Amino acid sequence: MKNPTFVAELQKRLGAPSSETVESLRLLKAFLKLAPGQRFEIIELVERLAADSADSDPTLS
Repeated sequence: MKNPTFVAELQKRLGAPSSETVESLRLLKAFLKLAPGQRFEIIELVERLAADSADSDPTLS
């Protein structure tokens, strides 16, 4: 993606990505660099945090 013409064409067709999209892609890239065991730990942590949030906030259930 070093080709400025290609990047400009993509931006013209798709529009500029939101900051949330950019941050999500950065997190995904970092996640994919982790070892499989570390990925598993991250997934468990996120699932546990999501479950804890749902338990404490009835609107999330």
